Amino acid sequence: MATLTVPQSVPSPSEDCEQLRKAFAGWGTNEALIISILAHRNAAQRKAIQETYQQAYGEDLLKALDKELSSDFERIVLLWTLVPAERDAFLANEATKMLTKSNWVIMEIGCGRSSHDLFLVRQAYHARFKRSLEEDVAYHTSGDFRKLLVHLVSAFRYEGPEVNMTLARKEAKILHEKICEKAYSDDEVIRIITTRSKPQLNATLNHYNNEFGNAINKDLKANPEDEFLKLLRAAIKCLTCPEKYFEKVLRLAINKLGTDEWALTRVVATRAEVDMQRIKEEYHRRNSVSLDRAIAGDTSGDYEKMLLALIGHGNA
Repeated sequence: MATLTVPQSVPSPSEDCEQLRKAFAGWGTNEALIISILAHRNAAQRKAIQETYQQAYGEDLLKALDKELSSDFERIVLLWTLVPAERDAFLANEATKMLTKSNWVIMEIGCGRSSHDLFLVRQAYHARFKRSLEEDVAYHTSGDFRKLLVHLVSAFRYEGPEVNMTLARKEAKILHEKICEKAYSDDEVIRIITTRSKPQLNATLNHYNNEFGNAINKDLKANPEDEFLKLLRAAIKCLTCPEKYFEKVLRLAINKLGTDEWALTRVVATRAEVDMQRIKEEYHRRNSVSLDRAIAGDTSGDYEKMLLALIGHGNA
C-alpha cells in the first residue's frame, strides 16, 4: 500500500502555488516549505498545482523548481512532482540514452505497472518525445535484450483474477523444457513471461516449482554472470513479487560503497503512491532494520527529509 500522507484538509491549488512562490522568493529557497507541500499531495493534486502555477505566473513549475534546487534533492522533487505516466516516460527515455542507459529501468516500467498505467506511459511518451516508447527501446537495445524489453513495454496484460490451471501446467512444462535446453530467449519463454496476466503467471510458476522441484529463478541461475539471465530473473520477480524486487533494489542502492542515489530516488518516487508500505515491511523483514532508519543513516539534508516524507516517516 501507499506511504504518501495527504492532510485531511488540503489547501486549494491556488494557495499551494502562492506558498511555493513564497518558497522561491528572496535570497534563499525555503526547501522545508516545498517539502511540506509537494511531499504531501497525490498525483491529481500535484497536476492541479502545476496547471494553476502555469496559469497564475506564466511559468512552468518544474522549470521554477529546477532553477531553485540542486543535486539529489532537485531530482527527487522533480520526479515526484511529475504525474506517474509522465515520470515513467521521462525515466524510460533517460534509460535509452547513452550516458544513462539502463535496461533495468525499462524492465521495471514494463513489469511494475498495471496494464492501464503502462498504456498511459506509452501515450505520455508519444506526447513528449514524438516517438513511440517501443521504437526507442528497440533502437537502443539489441539481441535478446531487445526481444524481452520491447515485448514488456508493449504488453497489455489481462488484469482480472481468473486463472486457467490446465494452461498453467502446460506452460510450466514448456518453460522447463526450454530452460533445460538453455533456450532462455526462446519465443515461447518470451511469450509466456511478457503476455500472461500476473495471476496466470504466478500459477504457472507455482506449478513449475511444485512439478520440477525448483523455483524458476533458481533454474535461471545456470550462469550467474549472464546479464540477460539477470534481467530475465529480475523481470519475473518484479512481475510476481514486486515488493521483493524493489526491496532488493533499495538494499543494493543503500548498502553499496557510496549510495546509488538514482536507484533510491527512482524507487521512492515511483512506489510511494503504489506499494511502498509492503516494500518497507519486506525491507525490515530482510534486513532487521527499518527502511526509514537505513535512509536516514545513508542520506542527509533536504534530500533525506523529502525521501522520509514520501515513505511516511512519522517526523517528516
